[in-house]
Amino acid sequence: RVRGDARWQHAAGVSGRVRGPTRVRGAPLVRAQDMGSRGTSANFSFNEPRFREPSTRDGAYARKGASPWERPKRIVLIRHAESEGNVDETMYMRKPDHRIELTEKGKRQAREAGEQLKNLLGPNETLYVYVSPYLRTMQTLYELGQAVGVDRVLGVREEPRIREQDFGNFQDATMRELKRERLGFGRFFYRFPNGESAADVYDRVTSFRETLRNDIHFGRFNCDDRGCRTDDCTVLIVTHGLTLRVFLMRWYKWTTDQFTRLKNPGNAELVVMERGDGGRYTLLNSTHSESYLRDRGFTEPMIADQKWAREAPVDGLNSEWPTSKGNLFFQDFPGRLDANRQSVKNADAYFERRRREQGLDGGE
Repeated sequence: RVRGDARWQHAAGVSGRVRGPTRVRGAPLVRAQDMGSRGTSANFSFNEPRFREPSTRDGAYARKGASPWERPKRIVLIRHAESEGNVDETMYMRKPDHRIELTEKGKRQAREAGEQLKNLLGPNETLYVYVSPYLRTMQTLYELGQAVGVDRVLGVREEPRIREQDFGNFQDATMRELKRERLGFGRFFYRFPNGESAADVYDRVTSFRETLRNDIHFGRFNCDDRGCRTDDCTVLIVTHGLTLRVFLMRWYKWTTDQFTRLKNPGNAELVVMERGDGGRYTLLNSTHSESYLRDRGFTEPMIADQKWAREAPVDGLNSEWPTSKGNLFFQDFPGRLDANRQSVKNADAYFERRRREQGLDGGE
C-alpha cells in the first residue's frame, strides 16, 4: 500500500512525512497474526492505543466512534446471472470459458438482484466490490450496478482468485461424461483433465480470504481522513457457484462432507453474511431463515453454528462446533468410514456399467 494513502495513514496513525508506523511508549502490540497474516512471528504496532483491535465482549462494536477495526455491515456473495453456457453447454466448445456472456434473461436477473440488494442497503450505505474477471460475472456486476446506483459503489477490484473452477481449456463432448465420473470419484477432490478440483479452488480462495481479512483490518472500506463508517458499507463478491460454496466452506470451517451436501445457489442469487452483535458474520439473518439453510443442505450443527455467530465475539470460540471437540472426531469417524466405503461400492458399480456399455468387459 502506498504510504501516502489517506486511509492507510488514518488506520496506522501516521502522517505523510513518516516513513512507516512507529511504536510509542505504552502502545499495545498488535501481532501480525491478529491482522490475518500467517507463518510469521513478526510484531507490529500502531502508534495510537485506540487502534488496538477491540474486544467485542465489552460492546466496542456497538459504540459510536469505534475504531477502524470495525467490520463492514455485511458481506454479500452473488453467483453470476444466467449465461450462454447455462442454456447451451456446447458454447464451451466454441468460446473460452472466461468469454461466455450473459443471456438477455441473465441481464434481467442481474438487474432484479440489484433491486434486491438496493432494498437490503441502508439509505446512505455504499458498496465495495470484488469481481471475478470472467465476462459473465463482470456483466452481472454492470447490470446490478445500474439498479443499485453506480454512485454508491466505492470501488471495484477485479479478483482472479474468485474465478470459476477451471475445467480445462475448450471443453468437448466428453465433459458430460467427466461430470458423471466426478460423482463416482468425489465432488471435492475430482480434478478435471488440464483443469482444477474443488480442492484446488479451496487453496486460492484461502489466499483471497486472507486478502479480504487484511482489507477489513486496515480499514479499506468507507474510510478516509474523517474516520471509518463501516456501518454504512457492504462488501459484495461477484463470483461463481462452486467458488461461492468453497468461500463459505473456508470462512465457516466446514468439512468436505458438509461441503458436498450443499446445493449450488441459483443464478443471480444473493447469499448474505450479516455482521452479528459481536462482529462475526452469520448466514442466519433477516434475509435467510433456518428453513432456507436446511433447504440448501445445512446440517443441524451447521445451523447451530450460525445461531452462535449472531452474538459471538470475533475472538470467541464455539465450544459446541465439532472441530472444537476432539472426541467427536473419534465418535463420528467409524460412520464416515462406512459412508466412504459405500461410496466406493457405488462408484465401482457405476464404472462397471460403463465398461459394459463400452464393450470393455472382456466378452466376445
